[in-house]
Amino acid sequence: MAVSKRTLVIVESPSKAKTIGRYLGSNYKVVASVGHVRDLPKSKLGIDVEDDFEPKYINIRGKGDLIKELKKEAKKASKVYLATDPDREGEAISWHLAYILGIEPDQNCRIEFNEITKTKIKEAIKHPRKIDQNLVDAQQARRVLDRLVGYKISPLLWRKIKPGLSAGRVQSAALKIICDREEEILRFDPKEYWIITAEFMKGKKFAAKLMTRKGRKLNIPDKETNDAILKELAAGKYEVTDIVNKPRLKKPYAPFTTSSLQQEASNKLNFNTKKTMMVAQQLYEGVDIGKRGTTGLITYLRTDSVRISAEAKAAAAEYITDNFGKEYLGNNFYSNKKKDIQDAHEAIRPADLTIHPDDIKDVVSRDQYRLYKLIWCRFMASQMVAARYESMQVDISNGEYGLRASGSKLLFDGYQKVYKNDSEEDKDHILPDLSVGEELKPVNVAGEQNFTQPPSRFTEASLVRELEEKNIGRPSTYAPIVGTLTDRKYVKREKKVLIPTELGFLVTGLMSEYFKEIVDVGFTAAMEDRLDDVEAKGIEWKSVIRDFYGPFEKELEAADAAIEKVVVEDKPTGEVCELCGKPMVIKAGRFGEFIACSGYPECRNTKPIVKSTGVKCPRCGKEILEKRSKRGKIFYGCSGYPECDQSYWYKPVDKKCPECGSLLVERSIRGSKQLWCSNQECKYKEK
Repeated sequence: MAVSKRTLVIVESPSKAKTIGRYLGSNYKVVASVGHVRDLPKSKLGIDVEDDFEPKYINIRGKGDLIKELKKEAKKASKVYLATDPDREGEAISWHLAYILGIEPDQNCRIEFNEITKTKIKEAIKHPRKIDQNLVDAQQARRVLDRLVGYKISPLLWRKIKPGLSAGRVQSAALKIICDREEEILRFDPKEYWIITAEFMKGKKFAAKLMTRKGRKLNIPDKETNDAILKELAAGKYEVTDIVNKPRLKKPYAPFTTSSLQQEASNKLNFNTKKTMMVAQQLYEGVDIGKRGTTGLITYLRTDSVRISAEAKAAAAEYITDNFGKEYLGNNFYSNKKKDIQDAHEAIRPADLTIHPDDIKDVVSRDQYRLYKLIWCRFMASQMVAARYESMQVDISNGEYGLRASGSKLLFDGYQKVYKNDSEEDKDHILPDLSVGEELKPVNVAGEQNFTQPPSRFTEASLVRELEEKNIGRPSTYAPIVGTLTDRKYVKREKKVLIPTELGFLVTGLMSEYFKEIVDVGFTAAMEDRLDDVEAKGIEWKSVIRDFYGPFEKELEAADAAIEKVVVEDKPTGEVCELCGKPMVIKAGRFGEFIACSGYPECRNTKPIVKSTGVKCPRCGKEILEKRSKRGKIFYGCSGYPECDQSYWYKPVDKKCPECGSLLVERSIRGSKQLWCSNQECKYKEK
């Protein structure tokens, strides 16, 4: 009796294959392509510019055995379904797989799903479709355009500045945004201003801020003006002139898109974008949650849309009603800022609402739990009613001056039952009972000197928000951008903020002068729209490349002729190499700066840069220095190493724990510095 052939399903990752294989059963074989199987070659341009920009794809090196195995399995199978991710990149991977396996273009071989659940997988199997060539072409257009920009400009930078540099369509525009912000900060001229606050006591202390003079907004530019006003206020009387009580609603946020998830995970969990996407991918593909086995926990993680399905909305309504009560159920509708093709995907949400984050806390990793909880709570909150506050505004007069005190009280928590922001405006600020005409006696009236502040430097989260608002890049490109900029030493991270380096300014200056369109925000955004039109409107992808390449080629020729060789000199240290006697210099490496012999490559002597802490080692009395590990992580170790191996991950201070005598270390908790005992068994800490 002949054995019936199984259906072959090909996905990208082994973990995704494992999850789907469990849902489909023994009549299916699910295997992984482990990402792309064909791509442009790394060693050369791989695009025939003379032949209308035809890409020259090759099988990826190292994937030969995998491709043979896929072909073998495809021959044995009754059907082959390509179940790669539901986006441009996933469609392109399916297209390349179809080419390798000899699947005809008109064959219904493509299946897609937004969440990896048994129901959605079974449903997708019933509705296979042809590969969407518009989606494939949209990916090809981006890939070819990015390759042309990167592989044409980068060698120019190598020749004119130094090897190892790079330029990119989105990368270079993002770097210019960071450099422009830094120049704004450097040019900023702070202006002095003063704020006068009066404190009153009526059962409890409350404060009112001086706002107006003769009904007009008041500006206090200097100490002289401040002191003169304080004298006038001291001579007058404070009287309540108006009290306004009104309700205030604070509505819940929309469910997550890719960029809003990246921003919130940065702000709340201190995840960088790369980590957020890595952990979200794990949650989407499936993690082992105990009795239920490997389970996909969230919907697809790359989306611009805040739309959710009617099915998900109904499930949320049932959960909220059953667990919190009908009074918590909202009827919220969210619209996308940009009406485009990415609305094909839902917002990021839990695949199964009944899997509460706390149910899986002990069986998944800490990072998986924290990110899943953030997604679960954000989605649940998006379907709940607004939080209700009562706000109170009290106007107080003193002669021709007007002051204002503001307060608020939470009446009903609404969505904040599950999703709190801990912002200052969400906290209760209750004013005492006051009445119009009531005279108030101040307990203190004082002015405080302030200065206007420059624009903030970008964090990874705020850069993502800026790129999204300016229509630069897409969700899948946000995560690698900062990594590339820091790897190339164009940008350095300091306490979460991004600061352009001298090299970053140099490269941006050259790009701005010779490749204006590449770094121009408006041009880059318009190019994104044209690339989207390949997918949405079926525009021929090569026409987009043709229109771009003509002017770009002329810019390349002009730049190569005009740019003179720039010498980036290493910084001298004043030391000489103990091995060969040549000067030691500071060089930039993958994990930060280090000291090296200027005689490289003949002499390869290197050593780390160490900084003094001024703190003595409690073991041997020698100084503790700031050092970097081999992976670039800062730590603090004894200068007597290797004889003394005393070390700390947090910066030690010259103060001992009053309970156990160990050194205290400095830790930053939610933006405020605290001193903790370095002995992990001792729980002593002080603010």
